[in-house]
Amino acid sequence: MSGQVDVLFLRLEGPLQSWGVRSRWSVRDTRTEPTKSGVIGMIAAASGWGLDQEGDEQVAALVQQVSMGVRVERPGQVIRDYHTVLGPLLTAQGKVKRTQSTGEFENIVSERYYLADACFLVGLAGPVEKLERARDALRDPTWPPFLGRRSCPPSAPITPAHPAQDTIQHFTSLEEAVTGFEPWLGADRGEQPPEKLRCVIELPDPRQARRDRPLQRRQDVPLSFAHRRFRHRYVYETYIQVPGEVS
Repeated sequence: MSGQVDVLFLRLEGPLQSWGVRSRWSVRDTRTEPTKSGVIGMIAAASGWGLDQEGDEQVAALVQQVSMGVRVERPGQVIRDYHTVLGPLLTAQGKVKRTQSTGEFENIVSERYYLADACFLVGLAGPVEKLERARDALRDPTWPPFLGRRSCPPSAPITPAHPAQDTIQHFTSLEEAVTGFEPWLGADRGEQPPEKLRCVIELPDPRQARRDRPLQRRQDVPLSFAHRRFRHRYVYETYIQVPGEVS
């Protein structure tokens, strides 16, 4: 995305986050940074969009016009939760599942992965009216926002990303916005900064890819939350020095 773009900044920080991409059945994974489906889903919930055709149309209108960049302020640690769900559980035929040996209710054992103590700067680039509606919804949400799963509430205000910054700013590109945002969000906790920050930038037109920045394909663009349909997008990674604080 080149030329003049408007960018909404979000701060996603909490004790636990989980941004699944292949979460099916007994294994619920997480990416090491927020997914586009997770961020759009958070905005959809805050906006009060339902799991119906109208909600899907509103989601589609948003994802078609908005690109996303992420800067990993604090990567956190991946942790695994050994999780059990107590029956009674039903089969596809509507019968109660029971163990063959004892006849007791069958339990489901699952592994659920989280990012512990992570912090991300997210930049959303798109039409200013779309960004303003998303910002206003996140400030006064219909349903509370969560970081990938309902069990993962944020521990800091999502907007503004930093009190010294306007929530929506103008840049020449999404990459300039994400890499140039100041300050590093870990500074307000008195932490030692890392050597570099990892950035994941969406590239709407893969023909604009550079040879030194190979593209990665991500299947996380929501087409329907009601029917769990997604399409892919392309992103690239870059690393930057830790920016200074706003004076």
